[in-house]
Amino acid sequence: MDFTEIYKQSAGLVAFSAGAHWILCAAGDHLIVRRADELQITRSWQVNTSPSATVASFGKAHTSSGSNGSPSSSSDASITHIGWSCDSEYILAACAKRGIVNVYKMRDDTWTARIEAGAEGLTRAEWAPDGRTIVCFSEWGLRVTLWSLVTGNATHIQFPKHPDRGYTFRRDGRYFILAERHKSKDTIGVYDAGDSYKLVRHYPVPTTSLASLAISPTGNNLAVWDGPLEYKLCIFTLTGTHLSTFTPTPDPGLGIRCVSWHPSGSFVAIGGYDDKIYILDSLSWSAVTTLELSNKIPAAVTVWREPMGWMEATLGRGFLSYESLKGTQTVPIVRPDFTKAHPKSGLVQLEWNNTGSLLMARFETSPRALFVYSFPSPSERFQPKLRTVLLQTKTILHARWNPVRQGSLALCCGESAIYTWSNEWSSGEKESTAKEQEEEMAECIGVPTQSKFEARDIRWAPDGKGLLLVDKDTFCCAFEVTEDDSGQ
Repeated sequence: MDFTEIYKQSAGLVAFSAGAHWILCAAGDHLIVRRADELQITRSWQVNTSPSATVASFGKAHTSSGSNGSPSSSSDASITHIGWSCDSEYILAACAKRGIVNVYKMRDDTWTARIEAGAEGLTRAEWAPDGRTIVCFSEWGLRVTLWSLVTGNATHIQFPKHPDRGYTFRRDGRYFILAERHKSKDTIGVYDAGDSYKLVRHYPVPTTSLASLAISPTGNNLAVWDGPLEYKLCIFTLTGTHLSTFTPTPDPGLGIRCVSWHPSGSFVAIGGYDDKIYILDSLSWSAVTTLELSNKIPAAVTVWREPMGWMEATLGRGFLSYESLKGTQTVPIVRPDFTKAHPKSGLVQLEWNNTGSLLMARFETSPRALFVYSFPSPSERFQPKLRTVLLQTKTILHARWNPVRQGSLALCCGESAIYTWSNEWSSGEKESTAKEQEEEMAECIGVPTQSKFEARDIRWAPDGKGLLLVDKDTFCCAFEVTEDDSGQ
């Protein structure tokens, strides 16, 4: 990989555009756009987060073609949320502490839009899938406001359950699904994004304290699950028909932590605090298999171990292959203390690759290990099983699947390095009768830098050819070196 220089950012606010041509980042109250290929600054704004003197009690929206006033230099004027519209034409920068959202246009220096939340406050702002509507969550769970840049109108939805989860859009962007709390009961609201977010369905759900929800990739079914004190997952159709409720037997005692739909929508993976992964199918909505964490790894499973002291040996430059371990291996597991609140146990990440052939899992009781399970295709015998384990010397902070390649992932552990795993499928020659052979590759890649840099988060570019490496207040990029780039 080829690494760029290190650049400043704040609050981890760095994002690729949808086409991976631009990189947007925030540094204090400054908004910066760089070219993804050269990292040169293309556009920059000093964002004005000072409320106007005429702001209404419950907010207003304003668009203009000129200057947006003098920027504020106060310490609470820093940008807290950024985002690209789906077509990369517009950029938003929000300051939640001031209740201000500013919108800029990439191709027009004079055009700006501004939203002022007013007394209701602001906790979160992001783009809707259409790229012309901004979703704003107020403080205290009062309401969600959807501001249209096209009409300038706002649609208000009262009493959202959570400002950071418990809402989603259908993949095509047509419907907005929101978990709400009315009269001390959990409800689901379905709103038509194509018709000014008019209410289409509104129905109660049998949860004590709804934790979150997830819509299937096909858009037909909705998974809703309860809080950490009750292991309950309910499946509904989008119109509100209750299809099934899943609770494992015996009851694990604590609730659900992770839910992930298979890309086909035919399965849903569930993980809680009991170090088990339940796979439900869409025919019976019952568990067709259970994958359980064990400290004994069979010899048939590929185990890769990060080499000890490789950073010192390579001076943090270049790359080095993992050690391939043979035979039965033991994975260290930390016993959680269930007498304390929020015990360190269960799933912290559960994610399918883009084709659904692989399932990645991270357990809090084994924080230095990453587990990859193989999942059969419809034409194969249904027998999901553990396939690969990556063992790190430090706790894994983040792991991400490549959004394009079906067998490629990257992870970071808070060091000046990233770690990658991939597999390659080759069919062999026509005259060969052997089955397809699979080759795995796991590498440790140092980040070449003179200053201190610790990769605390990683994010793939939408085309899968680059990575953002994010530290506390800096970032850099890593791009694949192709044959054309290397001059071969």
